[in-house]
Amino acid sequence: MAHCQYLLSIIKELSEDALQVDGASVDKLCDVTLNAGRVFVAGAGRSGFAARAFANRLMHLGFTVYFVGEPTTPSIQKNDLLVIGSGSGETASLVSMAQKAHKQQAKIATLTIFPEHTIGALSSVCVKIPGVTAKSEELSQKADSVQPSGSSFEQLSWLIYDSVIIKLKEIKQQTDAQMYCRHANLE
Repeated sequence: MAHCQYLLSIIKELSEDALQVDGASVDKLCDVTLNAGRVFVAGAGRSGFAARAFANRLMHLGFTVYFVGEPTTPSIQKNDLLVIGSGSGETASLVSMAQKAHKQQAKIATLTIFPEHTIGALSSVCVKIPGVTAKSEELSQKADSVQPSGSSFEQLSWLIYDSVIIKLKEIKQQTDAQMYCRHANLE
């Protein structure tokens, strides 16, 4: 069997990047999620796909969760949490969401390459992820990626979200069977 060298390169890159993610910030994301009245999740493009997967798993754990932009998403309020995945931290639609949530006194958490950018500055929790994005003229600390710009950020976001889910699953003492009971059945 021949190995897929591109796949091994991606996994090696993600493994090296994961060593740069601060575990305390991921734990803080778990804490604010656990203590939120409701959780709102947002992201654009491929980062949005990872964010949607996170919202889906939160629902499986029994959280009241909404992906921002869906017609059934209610207004955000003071005891709620908005989680935003944005590599650049400057995507206009996501900045607007963060500003509105901030005005409503909701907590904001972000996964981003640039915690010092607009969304990060509005957030009480920032999970800094090494990455490369064409949406920012500012250089990140990450070396060039073997992948197209943004891919490593999006992939590591997904894995961080899954790490949060694993911890929340343990805290809430949920089994796979309990989570599966909340799985979509109108497929």
